[in-house]
Amino acid sequence: MTKILYMSNIEGNYIKEFDAIVIKNKKDYVCLDQTAFYPLSGGQPSDTGILKWNNKESIVKEVIKKGDTVKHILQGEKPPIGTKIHAILDWNKRYNHMKMHTAQHILSGIIFDDYKARTVGNQIHAEYSRVDFHPAKFTDEDLEKIEAKFNEIITKNLSVKIYEEDRSSLEKRVDQQRAHLDLLPKFVTKLRIIEIEGFDICPCAGTHVNNTSEIPKIDKIKKETKGKDKTRIIYSLLKKTT
Repeated sequence: MTKILYMSNIEGNYIKEFDAIVIKNKKDYVCLDQTAFYPLSGGQPSDTGILKWNNKESIVKEVIKKGDTVKHILQGEKPPIGTKIHAILDWNKRYNHMKMHTAQHILSGIIFDDYKARTVGNQIHAEYSRVDFHPAKFTDEDLEKIEAKFNEIITKNLSVKIYEEDRSSLEKRVDQQRAHLDLLPKFVTKLRIIEIEGFDICPCAGTHVNNTSEIPKIDKIKKETKGKDKTRIIYSLLKKTT
C-alpha cells in the first residue's frame, strides 16, 4: 500500500519534491512506498512530473489509482524494485489545480446557498474549470452576483483545513445535501473533510490551498444550458504570481 502524503493535512498539499522507494515495477508503471502525486479522480486531472534515480530520470506522464494501488505511468526507463527515487512534481500545474478546486468548493457553496442548486458534475483544469448545477437556470445578472460574492469571499482570508471525521459525526452538524453526504455510499463511514473556515464543510479527496487569499479573482465566467434545468458554469481565474 502506498502512503498518500497530501491526504492527512493541508501542509501535504504543498509538497513539491519527495523521496520514495519503488515497490512495484510493471510494463508501463511503477508503484512507490509513498507519493505526493495526485491520481486522476473526482474531476481533477492527475499530477505530472519526473522521477530521478542514479543519474537517470523519467517523466511521470499520468498517475491513476486502482484500489490501494497508485500507478505512476512513466515515459522512459522504469527504476527497478527497491530503488530509492527522488520525485519532482510539476508545481505550476499542481498549484493551479489546488486553486481551481478550492474555487469550485466556493462556487458550489454560493450557488447552493443562494439558488438551492446542487453540484452534479465538475471538471478541474489548470487554466479553466467547469461545474454543472441542477436545478438551475442562471441569468446574466445572476452570474454577476455569483462572481461578486466569490470575489468577496476570497478576500476574507479564510483558512482551509483538512482532517478526517466519522460520517455519523459530520451528519449531525452539516446540511447533508449541501455537503453531498446523501450521495455517498452508506458503507463509507470515515471521511476526509475539506473545511473553508466559516463557509463550507465538504468531504473531498482533492488538493486544496491553505487560505482563500491564494485564490485569484474570477477572470471570466459564463453559462451553458446542458439539458432540462441543468446549467454548466465555466470559469477561469486571473493570473497570479505563486
